[in-house]
Formats: sequence, C-alpha cells, structure tokens
Amino acid sequence: MASADEANAAAEGTEGKNWQRKGKHKKEKPWDDDPNIDRWTVEKFDPSWNEGGLLEVSSFSTLFPQYREKYLQETWPIVKGALKEFGVSCELNLVEGSMTVSTTRKTRDPYIILKARDLIKLLSRSVPAPQAIKVLNDEMNCDIVKIGSIIRNKERFVKRRERLLGPNLSTLKGNTVAAMGSFKGLKQVRKIVEDCIKNIKHPVYHIKELLIKRELAKNPALATESWDRFLPNFKKKNVKQKKPNTKEKKQYTPFPPPQQPSKIDLELESGEYFMSDKKKSAKKWQEKLDKQSEKSEEKKRKREAAFVPPKENTAGLSESAKSTNDNEIADITKSLKKKAKKFRNSEAEENVKIESYVASNEESRSKKKRRSSSK
Repeated sequence: MASADEANAAAEGTEGKNWQRKGKHKKEKPWDDDPNIDRWTVEKFDPSWNEGGLLEVSSFSTLFPQYREKYLQETWPIVKGALKEFGVSCELNLVEGSMTVSTTRKTRDPYIILKARDLIKLLSRSVPAPQAIKVLNDEMNCDIVKIGSIIRNKERFVKRRERLLGPNLSTLKGNTVAAMGSFKGLKQVRKIVEDCIKNIKHPVYHIKELLIKRELAKNPALATESWDRFLPNFKKKNVKQKKPNTKEKKQYTPFPPPQQPSKIDLELESGEYFMSDKKKSAKKWQEKLDKQSEKSEEKKRKREAAFVPPKENTAGLSESAKSTNDNEIADITKSLKKKAKKFRNSEAEENVKIESYVASNEESRSKKKRRSSSK
C-alpha cells in the first residue's frame, strides 16, 4: 500500500511541473535565414582565438617502409619547415623506421595536429612531399581507403589493383589507396576505388560520368532536371573464366598400400650391399659418365638436326597449285627466249657497225698511199 501511495504522489508532482520536450535545441535561430552566411565555408584559423595555447601535448607516430627511408631523409627539412609554421615539431627515427609529430607551446590551432598526422600517413604511403604538405591547408583533406580485405583471391586483387594508377602512371604493391581533395571529391574517389576492387564498374566509366556531370553543371537550364538521360549506361559482359584444375578422386580402399622397400633392401637385391667402398665409388662414377655421354649425344643430335634440309612436299600439292606453277614456268621461259633474241640482234648490229668502221679505215689508208706515191 505504501508503494502505491508513493507512486500516486509522484504522478501528482509531475503533473504540476512543466517538463520541456525533447529537441529543445532544434528551435529556429534568428541567423538561420541570413543569406550573408555561408555555412559550408571553412574559416581560416586566427591565432588570437587561442592565445594561451594547448595545455596537453598531443603526438602521433607512424611507421614507414624501408624503401622510403632515402627519400624521407632528403625531403625531411622541407616537411620540418612546413610544420614549424604551425608550431608543430616532427622527428624522423631511422632506427625504428617511424615518423612522429607532436604539439609544442607555440601551437595555437588544436586541429593542426590531426592535419600533421595525415601528413606523415601520406608520406609513408609514397605520396610526394610537396603534394602531401598541401594537406595542412584548411580546404584540403585526405582519405586512406583500405582495399586489402575486400577480395580474398590474390590474383584477382592484383589485376584489379593495376587499374588504379598513381604518380607517373605506376601502381604500388600495397593494401591501401591514399587520396587528397575536398570532402565531396574524397567521397567520389572512395566509391570509384571500392567499385573497381569489387568489379562493379571500371574506373574509366566513373571518370566519364564525372566529366559529363561537370559539363552539365555549367548549364543553368539543366539544374532542376534529371541527368539520367545524358549519362551512359554500361552493360556488364560475362567473360568466361578458366575452370579450376580438379584432381580426380582416387578409389577408396580400406587396405593400406604395401610397404616400400628401404634403401638397404634395394642394395641387397642389386648386390651392392656386399661391394667394397672403392667398387661403389667406381660404379657411381661410371653411372655419372654414362649420363654425361647420353646428354652429349642428345645435344649433338639436336645440333645436326638443324643442318638437315626439309623434305619438299610435292605430292601434297593440289591440281590448281600445279597448274599455276606450270603457267609460271612457261611465262618465265617465254621471257627468257625474248631476252636472248634481243641480245642476238644487238650483237649482230654491233658486228655490222664494226665491219663498216674497219672497211672505212682501210679505204682512207689506201687513198693516203696513192696521194703520196703521185707526189
């Protein structure tokens, strides 16, 4: 009875109170409808907002592969100078193979340590230092997509990963994809990468769609219309895959296989067990010489086979091929006869010319003799 009276009293007390409803903070504010305020812009941090600095030291560290050691050692002064402007210290540990960033007393922006963490992550994933330093700007962000656990088959994973090209049209051997840009762009990149690894859509088709959307966005008349009629529809083709090599199942037998003879049993059968060490070594040496001679003979046969002329397969020629060959031979003989005739005629003409020339020379000589005798 006492518990019922207490419950009634509590109910009467709650009725008298004015309880505020849930979601009281969702009331309309006077600055919600202000057209001069753009809520998507990221304001640049002003150090005057946090003149006292940070009370605690925050630090992040990440490991890097061994092949990046030389490049990081060369570009570390550039990275150190970029972080020094924001009051962040950095350390490169070549013994442990790690990079560490931490806040200092000069740090004013509390979010800059997260940007510095993204910077060392990008550097460890083979992003060039001048490009990775851009992530310290407010309008630039980064995203690291893990693709190693999406697909189990390693061969398929490697083939699909080759579709994703990095700097200098190269694909690195890794399980992550590092991307930089705006939040909207990073969301699109993540979708492109995941669809590529899952084989839903090739990255080229995604890029074509993005280019078409960029051109359509320039036209204000199409701002309120649907763009589905302009976008291409790519049909997925079923490509035949290689069938896996399935081994034939052996017939089940309840009896175990017979025991194989040991090395000693084989030596006893061949009589080698009772031979002396000298005879055994001589036998091994003779077997080795026999193998060498067999191999040398095989190589000699292969060398000689290259000099054997192939047999002409005249019996396998068809009647049409034979007729064409006969016609070609007849044409060749006719042309040779014509050339021989022309050659004979030219020789005869040259002989005639020579005879006339000799005769004319003899006549001129006889005339000269007569003139001299008359004188």
